[in-house]
This record gives sequence, C-alpha cells and structure tokens, in this order.
Amino acid sequence: QVQLVESGGGLVQAGGSLRLSCVASGRTFSNYAMGWFRQAPGKERQFVAGIRWSSGLYADSVKGRFTISRDNAKNTVYLQMNSLKPEDTAVYYCAARPRQWVTTTDAPYDYWGQGTQVTVSS
Repeated sequence: QVQLVESGGGLVQAGGSLRLSCVASGRTFSNYAMGWFRQAPGKERQFVAGIRWSSGLYADSVKGRFTISRDNAKNTVYLQMNSLKPEDTAVYYCAARPRQWVTTTDAPYDYWGQGTQVTVSS
C-alpha cells in the first residue's frame, strides 16, 4: 500500500506561483511513475504532468508554466506552478503507478492522494 500526502495549495492572484508537494510512503519510490491531475468543479479530472525518471510530460495547457520534479531521497514529487491563471483553479491530486510508466489518463494509477485546493483569483 502506498500513501500519498499533498500540500502547498492555496489562494493566489493571477500571475503568481505555487509549489505543490506530494510525499509518498514506500521504500521503492524511485520506481514509481508519478502524476499530477486536477479537477475543477463540474469537470472531469484531467492530467497535468507526470514524471518517471527525470524528464516530465505535460498537458498542453500548462506547458511552459508548470514544472514537475522529484526528489527520490525524500520520496517527494513537486509541481512548480508559475504564471497561474484563473482557469488553473482546481483540486490538484497526486497519483502513483509503482513500476510503471507515466500515462495521461487517470485510470491506470493505483494510488491517489486526498487532493489540495488551488484557487487563482483574477
């Protein structure tokens, strides 16, 4: 069983930045594909970014503004969000796929965090 705990959400003005963190339990974190997803009210959950080794995969809507990274020594994955827009407002979820590759759909991910709210005001 893998537990994921997100933090770092909050309220920020448009153009601002936030950094989300997700700490994972487990001794083989370096073998996990990690993803960030988000869900806005009334909308389906959507892929934001994912990472397996060192390079990230991004949704077109966040490319160039968001950066995903990981620190295997700390069992942590980060999402640095810059130039935030009101349309980035959502609950952001961290997800893990042990010993697998990053996918942009949510169904293949085995473990999920509880989510952290990000609100961007205009």
